[in-house]
Amino acid sequence: MRTIIAFIIVFVILVLVHEFGHFFFAKRSGILVREFSIGMGPKLFATRRNNTTYTLRLLPLGGYVRMAGWQDEDDEIKPGTMLTLTLNEAGVVTRINTSNKVTLQGGVPVQVDHLDLVNDLSITGYENGDDSALKTFVVDHDATIIEADGTEVVIAPSDVQFQNASVWRRLLVNFAGPMNNFILAILAFIVVGFMSGAPQMNTNQIGLVQANSPAAKAGLQPNAYIQSVNGTKITDFTSLQAAIQKHPKAPLAVVAKQSGRVQTITIKPNKAGVIGVGVHTEKSVGPVVSYGFTQTWDLTTRVLTVLKSMVTGHFSLNKLAGPVGIYKMTESSAQGGLVSLIVFLGYLSLNLGIMNLIPIPVLDGGKILLNLLEIVRRKPLSQEKEGIVTLIGAGLMVLLLIAVTINDIMRAF
Repeated sequence: MRTIIAFIIVFVILVLVHEFGHFFFAKRSGILVREFSIGMGPKLFATRRNNTTYTLRLLPLGGYVRMAGWQDEDDEIKPGTMLTLTLNEAGVVTRINTSNKVTLQGGVPVQVDHLDLVNDLSITGYENGDDSALKTFVVDHDATIIEADGTEVVIAPSDVQFQNASVWRRLLVNFAGPMNNFILAILAFIVVGFMSGAPQMNTNQIGLVQANSPAAKAGLQPNAYIQSVNGTKITDFTSLQAAIQKHPKAPLAVVAKQSGRVQTITIKPNKAGVIGVGVHTEKSVGPVVSYGFTQTWDLTTRVLTVLKSMVTGHFSLNKLAGPVGIYKMTESSAQGGLVSLIVFLGYLSLNLGIMNLIPIPVLDGGKILLNLLEIVRRKPLSQEKEGIVTLIGAGLMVLLLIAVTINDIMRAF
């Protein structure tokens, strides 16, 4: 149960942060966000504020920001469809009901002949079953429409649609999701730094000395400064590790400054070639904030190296993880405690940000590539061509997700 709760919390945080990036910059760009959803599938809860409907859905395996101009179900209302309309005192439509699950008290039943909720903002049809005369209703710019599943969202007039914003604003909206994932990773590692200390690899000062370790038995004290090992000058923790690894089983002459004086201590590593000292850590603001950025950059280079090897070298599904693999990793992280879970959250957020920037059409990176192509061509791709490209990208991603999930299950069992 603890793993399930941790998995849901991690997933919700990742989705919320990523989608909030798209949401915030869409709002700032004058693009209508019709729905902000956490989770997929059937709706559990919905509320509307400032023309955006916020929904919580059953499956905690993603989420989305639905902007005006994207997947507008309003366009699917065909002639002959029965609607119920709510009118204000001026006779203008303020609510449109297409759902059998919702009843509008005092609503006017209308059989649609023609409907335009994008440009003309009007509905033409037969009122109350009277097919002898067509009647046209003016629709308010901020009217809402109740969809088949009972979700009520604002209609999508052309002036607030995504594709009608400038290309630079659309590019920023597309980049904002991955950007927020990078910010979350930095903040996660900063929090870890404050909780357990930020490792200081660029100093020759060590941190803790493990009890009953070779270093402890030889008299090396915590926070000592290691000046040399077998005559090799030590400038940082990396050079200390390298010097010890050169002589994994031989006694080491360690010159250390501790208790205000310089001492030469003989330490014999154990069978694993370890002397039992940890890296020095700091919890002050400067080093911790710096650690948030440096750790994020270090992990970024590692992820990019893996991605490069998959393209230029041997491709392996074992280098990828789907929901099952992430669940297993969440289980291990949760067992390691809160700090371990936050580290995992930062690492996962960073991976999500990087993966979303891969130029595959269905991902943010693909959308950004189309934005850049539009800037170069000075005109966008036709909606038909963009739809085909996106459909191909979506198909490839679904196939990859299926393959990765099957591979995760096989590794787990």
